[in-house]
Amino acid sequence: MNASQELQIKGLFPFPIDLPSLTDEIPLGLVVLDTDRRIVMINRAFEAISGFSMGDASGLLCFNILRSQLCVQKCPLKEMDVNSEAVCIETDMINRERERIPVLINLSPIKDTQGKLTGFLETVEDLRPLKEVDAKTQQAYGFRHIIGKSQEMTRLFKTVPLVAQTDSAVLITGETGTGKDMLAEAIHQASNRSKGPFVKINCGALPETLLESELFGHQKGAFTGAVENKPGRFRLAHNGTLYLTEVGDLPLALQVKLLTFLDDKVVYPLGSTKGFQANVRVVTATHRNLEMMVKERTFREDLMFRLNVVRLHLPPLRERGDDIRLILDHFLNIFASRFRKDIKKISKKALQILLDYSFPGNVRELRNIVEYAVNICPKGHIQPAHLPAYLMDSKSQNAPLALDEAEPSDWSTSRIRPNIETGEQKTWASMERDIIMAALVKAGGRRNRAADILGWGRSTLWRKMKQYKIDGQ
Repeated sequence: MNASQELQIKGLFPFPIDLPSLTDEIPLGLVVLDTDRRIVMINRAFEAISGFSMGDASGLLCFNILRSQLCVQKCPLKEMDVNSEAVCIETDMINRERERIPVLINLSPIKDTQGKLTGFLETVEDLRPLKEVDAKTQQAYGFRHIIGKSQEMTRLFKTVPLVAQTDSAVLITGETGTGKDMLAEAIHQASNRSKGPFVKINCGALPETLLESELFGHQKGAFTGAVENKPGRFRLAHNGTLYLTEVGDLPLALQVKLLTFLDDKVVYPLGSTKGFQANVRVVTATHRNLEMMVKERTFREDLMFRLNVVRLHLPPLRERGDDIRLILDHFLNIFASRFRKDIKKISKKALQILLDYSFPGNVRELRNIVEYAVNICPKGHIQPAHLPAYLMDSKSQNAPLALDEAEPSDWSTSRIRPNIETGEQKTWASMERDIIMAALVKAGGRRNRAADILGWGRSTLWRKMKQYKIDGQ
């Protein structure tokens, strides 16, 4: 008895039909079941997905062949009757080789000409090709929590997974706010050290005496106030990654000690002659031009070569083209969900204001702008009125936000915008000097007050004044 005769006898179809040869031409997996949910027929596409032949599957209950989470949880067929609508569910199945396959299953009842239930039809779509496309798309548009589709960012996303699998020193460069910290942590998470610690220290945040103790640790009694032993960050990062941000601010004396560690991988705490062999990968970052600092003898050339085994550069947001819109939508979704606001999009006028802005604070500044706008906007579309006021002032479109105490970048010497009054092109360095001068004038020459106006720490302002040769007296 052939398959078409069996189907006719079972009453599934009221007319003779060569069903197997018809269904074998369909690219979706098809499974025909009787009312007891036993397999009557499968087509060639389902044989390819499951690994079972028609001879293997015939007469078996569906879950013996499909072996899906759907079967374990609650099979929709158990409650399906002649009047039930078709059900579509994304789930998975286990094939004959014990591989888990993502699938899309459609379940529907089969009725005869009298409207009586005679069985069920399942279609099974293999989702692996779609998942692979999604994975490639996601990889092209981001890495971990960093997103972008510009040419430079796409090239970076392809490079980082390869770099992460080595223990080579990595130097990350880029302006403040471009995402150097996120990239450093992404390298750690994608590496074989991901189960180890990720330890971060800002080389410009502490004075030299404290920084040495923080990095290398100290023994009890090594100096006044050292009342107990303290492990340094190198020891805490054992079997993991040590991330030194703003390494350009590292004092010369500690540059020598860091160079020694990179050569022999041994940490000597202050006050101790006994070293500790630290298995640590060093990742560093800076917004400074280390080559220029080497020429000025403020950074050791040999240390730069040791840190600069692999250099990864994060471009400023103003040079990333369509990434601005991509990142804007990303932050909008995040904050709208976090604040439970019914905000779907940004208006055309507000969007144009943001697209015309140069973002001296880069991605961090854009994130703060979106967070502010979502806070202010009650619902609907974000309008220009919901954006920070300084964006509306054409003469202050390049003024920096006081995002934190990190200095704006002097790494890039690219042109920002023309001076509106004179038409003169200005670099970020010249603009920053003008901003500092204006703050000092407004503060009557008082540097503490000027630092408050700028939103910087006092040490940051003093360092910048020295850099630009500004006399604050």
